[in-house]
Amino acid sequence: MLDWRRMHPNHPNSFGGRGGLPRRKFLQQSALLAGAALVAPQLLAAPAKRTAADQVTLGKSGVKLSRLGMGTGTNNGHVQKKNGQEAFTRLIRHGYDQGLTYIDTADNYNVHGMVAAAIKGLPREKLFIQTKMWWMRGVPEKPLEVLERFRKELDTDYLDSLLIHCATAATWPDDLKRMMDAFAEAQQKKLIRLKGVSCHGLPALQAATKVDWVDVHLARINPQGRHVDGAEGKWGEPGDVSAAMKEIKAMHAKGRGVIGMKLCGNGDFKQPEDREKAIRFAMNCDCVDAVVIGFASPAEIDESIERINRALAAPGA
Repeated sequence: MLDWRRMHPNHPNSFGGRGGLPRRKFLQQSALLAGAALVAPQLLAAPAKRTAADQVTLGKSGVKLSRLGMGTGTNNGHVQKKNGQEAFTRLIRHGYDQGLTYIDTADNYNVHGMVAAAIKGLPREKLFIQTKMWWMRGVPEKPLEVLERFRKELDTDYLDSLLIHCATAATWPDDLKRMMDAFAEAQQKKLIRLKGVSCHGLPALQAATKVDWVDVHLARINPQGRHVDGAEGKWGEPGDVSAAMKEIKAMHAKGRGVIGMKLCGNGDFKQPEDREKAIRFAMNCDCVDAVVIGFASPAEIDESIERINRALAAPGA
């Protein structure tokens, strides 16, 4: 039964009576409280913590890989080969156990077989395997046959990414067109998921920015300019960080995947502060999807993970 006294405007317990809220104000505050209850869990939830092991997307390709990749070509693969298969397998498995699923290799490192042995038994669909095809001893007459050899050596039905290795001239898109056409055919046949190029030198890098064929750029990045792309593409020349980063940002703006390499200056950064500086730079430049570092020991993997995690947690990262 309705209590008409409580509904009377002068009743002390009515909406508008003494000690009460006006009805309109009461309803407004109730709506605000209800809305706050709906959004509060989202506001209170902490932002996702980013790490070296995150699965990130390469540009707009939709293809994912771990933010940090394991490089197998330290000093052209000599370090990995010298350590032997047992140590190499232990290294790859250690990285995998930490969440690193991206493995970077190349034909001229001569470690395809070592990679195959190291990943045997791991779920192939969880790995991102990238290799590279060399051309400086002569552009392959039949690149698809070379790719078939890669797949056999790596014991895999497909490659996640296949790159032209070490383009050095502004004319590389014309000079290496046979390889580019073969890579595109392989992609159509689903033998590879992505295709791309690694460049050495600003002329090649600037040409790469203009070539729509490229899905993935493996780009040399560190703020010290050590083995970063320079004017002529010569191995020891001073790198032009500003000019190189201009191209890398333009590539990324086009939706291409960008993977940073040479973060440790090809192993020249012996001082921890140099490695810290380089990793912080790569994690904060907003145009790099993932990075790869050549590792010789599990301790080096752990150090890089720690530095990347710290850089990602820093303000502004």
